[in-house]
Amino acid sequence: MNHDILSIISKRVDKLSKGQKRIAQYVTEHYDKAAFMTASKLGEIVGISESTVVRFAFELGYDGYPGLQKALQEMIRNRLTAVQRIEVASEQIGNEEVLDKVLNLDIEKIRHTLEETSRRHFNGAVESIANARNIYILGSRSAATLARFLAYYFNLMFANVKLVHTTSTGEIFEQIMRVNAQDVMIGISFPRYSKRTATALNFAHHKGAKVIAITDSVSSPLVKESDYFLQARSDMASFVDSLVAPLSLINALIVAVGLKKTGEITQTFQQLESIWDEYEIYEKVEEPTHDK
Repeated sequence: MNHDILSIISKRVDKLSKGQKRIAQYVTEHYDKAAFMTASKLGEIVGISESTVVRFAFELGYDGYPGLQKALQEMIRNRLTAVQRIEVASEQIGNEEVLDKVLNLDIEKIRHTLEETSRRHFNGAVESIANARNIYILGSRSAATLARFLAYYFNLMFANVKLVHTTSTGEIFEQIMRVNAQDVMIGISFPRYSKRTATALNFAHHKGAKVIAITDSVSSPLVKESDYFLQARSDMASFVDSLVAPLSLINALIVAVGLKKTGEITQTFQQLESIWDEYEIYEKVEEPTHDK
């Protein structure tokens, strides 16, 4: 279901039973909290049975309560303020065993990313990058770190990589104004989605460039104008964006492109090793000796 769940509730509320209307009211007013409640917990808070909550989900057109909960979670990712994120995280994680909870959530996101990313889109993105005249990479806010990481390694591999700076919308267009059908534009964004990134991908698409969207959901505004959609699960840990799974996907992308260009990359890194040695870029670490 692609429609906003709150819109669905609004359209169908007159057909709901008295108990279901109480659920609808609570979900509408407290969707940030309801998104992370079990059917049993939601029923307890509203004062109705768990089975009524399940029937409410079916009434809205979902395949049970998990489908409704997923729709709520996808909707709120781009709606929650930083303050609301902190409140939700406090309820989800609490103050105990934060390390275990956060790392296990990240492991789960990597597993979902592995299951959900299209191999056809991934392989298509790899081919497009390997054959591109220019590679433009764009990510703003927390996704800027991912964009810089990707650009760092691609710059070691290719001479045609352009990391787009996102200080202002006007500056973005000045940097990508010459993009064309021989180029690739890679856009990275996760909730709350960057409007500038979506606008830049739209521009590149209409210029004929191959557009690669690295984002979390088919409902992301980046997907609409993309040729290849690489889905990586993200999440929020308090006010912090959890981008472990997207980084893992980007690692895979770098390795896959590198395998396509092994010959050229080997020569490049041979030259780099000579430069690094000559100018002592890296600290030399000697193996410790053990006295007998």
